[in-house]
Amino acid sequence: MKFVDQAKISVQAGRGGNGCVSFRREKYIPKGGPDGGDGGDGGSITLAATTSLNTLVDFRVNNQFRATHGEPGRSKKRTGGCGDDLTIKVPCGTKVFNQETNELIGDLIDEGDLSLVAKGGLGGKGNTRFKSSRNRTPRQSTPGTEGESRLLYLELSVLADVGLLGYPNAGKSTFIRSVSAAKPKVADYPFTTLHPNLGVVRIDLEKSFVIADIPGIIEGASEGSGLGIEFLKHLSRTKLLLHIVDLAETKDSQATANSIEAIQKELMAFDPELAKKERWLVFNKLDLITEEKKQSEIEQVISKLQWQGPVHAVSAIKSQGTKELSYKIMQRLEEMTVCDS
Repeated sequence: MKFVDQAKISVQAGRGGNGCVSFRREKYIPKGGPDGGDGGDGGSITLAATTSLNTLVDFRVNNQFRATHGEPGRSKKRTGGCGDDLTIKVPCGTKVFNQETNELIGDLIDEGDLSLVAKGGLGGKGNTRFKSSRNRTPRQSTPGTEGESRLLYLELSVLADVGLLGYPNAGKSTFIRSVSAAKPKVADYPFTTLHPNLGVVRIDLEKSFVIADIPGIIEGASEGSGLGIEFLKHLSRTKLLLHIVDLAETKDSQATANSIEAIQKELMAFDPELAKKERWLVFNKLDLITEEKKQSEIEQVISKLQWQGPVHAVSAIKSQGTKELSYKIMQRLEEMTVCDS
């Protein structure tokens, strides 16, 4: 499932250090001559592709980057220290554009790909550089040059790891709002979601996965009913499907089981391989029913379906059980990655 993730950042490379004007002054050595050193170069900024990231969400907050300046030259022909280069990690598949010219600067596809986006300024020359037979005591030096500054536009085609499916108003949009920073539209009428919504579920600094809220699927979707096959195809490249079931809306367990089977048939009709994809049942809106009814209803539905896969119960609007479910999803995705490798 591909979505375009975008971010804008500004980068400022370091300025080069100024050259030094200095003359050797030591005891018993008159007229020691010029000994001013050159300034150090400013730090450059490079983007590096990494598989440890899968979205550009971090750049929504941290979007300004500066490399350090070079140090000025010193006496005794000492060159100033160079500024530290700055490497910014971005997800594999990131395209880098110059905002002002729309020029493609880099296309970082594989792990370790690099793109120099802002070159550091050059250090200035010290007065030692200007010594000649005609100019024994040069007093001139040159300043360091400014580092490059750019406004960049980053674009990434994101592959969603987890897809949500279910009937309209099952609570998919509420679920994605609960577990991520995405803010899809939520309302009490069918087809609130008219296009896929993407959210990043952050487990910790190094672990996250991408989840997508797919518009509600109804019977006949594989033939174009409702919002049709336009959105069924979005599920084909996800690793895991979460089937969100509104447990509070149905009249009885048989009706709930029938609705689950209906969506299973739509997946099979659209793509038999899609129907074989790992799918978890997630019963939602548990805050609207009693504890006794919840347990008995879930057990009856599972029995009628002869369901063998994982089953979870949450209340998305109350964020009840969603955190635990997110951790289990992350664990399963990591297991799948190990198996694929």
